[in-house]
Amino acid sequence: MRLGGLSPASGANRPTLGVSIVLFQPDEQELETTCRSLAAAIGTAQARGRLGSTEVWLIDNGGEAACAAAHHAAQCFAGTGVGVRLEGGHGNIGYGRGHNLALLATRSDFFLVLNPDVELAPDALDEALRFMQTETRVLLLTPQAHDREGRRLYLCKRYPSVLDFLLRGFAPAWLRRLFAGRLADYEMRAETAETVRQTVGIASGCFMFLRRAAIDASGGFDPAYFLYFEDFDLSWRLAQTGSVAYVPSVRIVHFGGHAARKGWHHVRLFVSAGRIFFAKHGWKFW
Repeated sequence: MRLGGLSPASGANRPTLGVSIVLFQPDEQELETTCRSLAAAIGTAQARGRLGSTEVWLIDNGGEAACAAAHHAAQCFAGTGVGVRLEGGHGNIGYGRGHNLALLATRSDFFLVLNPDVELAPDALDEALRFMQTETRVLLLTPQAHDREGRRLYLCKRYPSVLDFLLRGFAPAWLRRLFAGRLADYEMRAETAETVRQTVGIASGCFMFLRRAAIDASGGFDPAYFLYFEDFDLSWRLAQTGSVAYVPSVRIVHFGGHAARKGWHHVRLFVSAGRIFFAKHGWKFW
């Protein structure tokens, strides 16, 4: 179902943007915050002459609740000229496959994979487009992120080890403190402060700003992953052929949490996806 229309602010030669948000039992308040901030960021980029037509896909992976949330969220774009597409009826096909419905169907110049629990700064898209139009070798951009309390989140990672995952996701606080230096190195904390870094290996899936060439070359997310590690897989593949860049002037707030805090079902999904990732790219135990 398509709502609204696609109309660039002005100028047919401005780059186009596609955005996908996969919904599965979403928090409606967080989703509304996400969509309102996205609409504002689109408006800023268009007003500054950086962006042309934009289409937002709301992917319903979660039945009636997600369907109602998607219709409500679509209203955040009313009157903005942003095209909104509601995609549903396919059931819960997984995070990556859900995004692929939009990724592989659109031909926009750039594409944003976005979580339904992310708030964009008003100039986030303008900054992302400015950087990507200058640094043409960059295939994927990842932003500076904070949580709702204002604490820094580290979305960039080195190639992981099994020990890193166990420590970061499941170890008690006292044990994580013993390995604080190791975890800080894994999360590239020293290298991803307030300066751009174009040699990132792994980037979080909560905000992935992609160049069309990256989608064409990679084929999007690997459908072998149902949940977790699909972002690690895609960003690692892109890092082997181009550049994955951390750009701190692109700012977001991410409300999400870790798998270990969501119950044993998510822990099992996390472990299963981790096995797929390491079997594909190479095991590293410590």
